[in-house]
Amino acid sequence: MRKIVVFMHVSLDGFVAGSDGGMDWIHVDDEIFDYAGDRTNHADTALYGRVTFDMMEGYWPTAGNSPTASKHDIEHSSWYNKVSKVVLSKSLKGQTRKNVRIVSDNVDQQIKEIKQAPGSEIIIFGSPSACHSLMKHGLIDEYWLFVNPVLLGEGIPLFKNIGSRTSLKLLKTKQFTSGVVLLHYTT
Repeated sequence: MRKIVVFMHVSLDGFVAGSDGGMDWIHVDDEIFDYAGDRTNHADTALYGRVTFDMMEGYWPTAGNSPTASKHDIEHSSWYNKVSKVVLSKSLKGQTRKNVRIVSDNVDQQIKEIKQAPGSEIIIFGSPSACHSLMKHGLIDEYWLFVNPVLLGEGIPLFKNIGSRTSLKLLKTKQFTSGVVLLHYTT
């Protein structure tokens, strides 16, 4: 069975975005990009909520073509363009897009079918609403939490409506030069 792996930046007090959706507090640099990129290459499917998918579609398909593209932009753009995408969205229901599966109804059943299908890992970048939906049904297998050394006080929480108590096992930690700490858990 394929695993669903969440990659998420989170504040020390558990938020993935500010109250206004702002993410200007997230620290990313080449060290984090390289580390995450090595892991991303294990996935052949990306899963998003509609908001994150729209952001990704607005940037990554052509990001690697820019004359000023960074190493990360080139690598991630190439990966993004070849992987299958799954988007949890009621507003996109009925739409068809190349290499994209829209899941609007029976989320738990459809995601279970996707996990049973041939392929490697399914990775989620951001997409807190999609994560909340999958958490509710116990469909997430691993969390890669990039804990940023900042307290937001309020915002969009990482864990919300998780369904039932879920015990996690810590597999790895890594401290980056910036002070961001990776916590890698499995369910």
